[in-house]
Amino acid sequence: MLRLFESPFWKDFFRFVIIAAFVIVPIRAWVAQPFIVRGPSMEPTFYDTEYLIVDEFSYHFREPTRGEVIVFRYPEDPSKFFIKRVIGLPGETAEIRENKVFITKDGKTEELGEPYLAEALTTPNKTIKVGEGQYIVMGDNRLFSSDSRRWGFLPRELIIGRALVRLWPLVRLTMLPGFYQYGF
Repeated sequence: MLRLFESPFWKDFFRFVIIAAFVIVPIRAWVAQPFIVRGPSMEPTFYDTEYLIVDEFSYHFREPTRGEVIVFRYPEDPSKFFIKRVIGLPGETAEIRENKVFITKDGKTEELGEPYLAEALTTPNKTIKVGEGQYIVMGDNRLFSSDSRRWGFLPRELIIGRALVRLWPLVRLTMLPGFYQYGF
């Protein structure tokens, strides 16, 4: 039995496994990780059971921007992961009125055009001032999304990363899926 593991095949196989572990484990721990979408909160942008790769690396060098779809630990139970869109940034004021979102930044207020929404916002009027190190996030399917409108701000330290690639289903394979560049 011992001679079996002394063969060139097994030596190469174990060498390959060790090298792969030294390469894959750090990438998985600090660069990217898989994520499976659960629930309807981000429809029609993401559907239940879609498989994503989350970029954990970028936010070590920059802050999240409005329009990015992020994965984060749920503030009320950090053992759970959520996926939502960044709407409000630190230092801004977000106002929900007339079923629209308005952002006030540097004294200037603009409506947040949201072409990715399938239907109206259907949220009571609300004004939220975003503190430093906090974000407002919302799902694209506002009727079925538990988000900042319900549980408040998302602290920066709970953000894992942004949706980098949609791998499954193959017919919807996309880089930076769901990202929307706002005009301001």
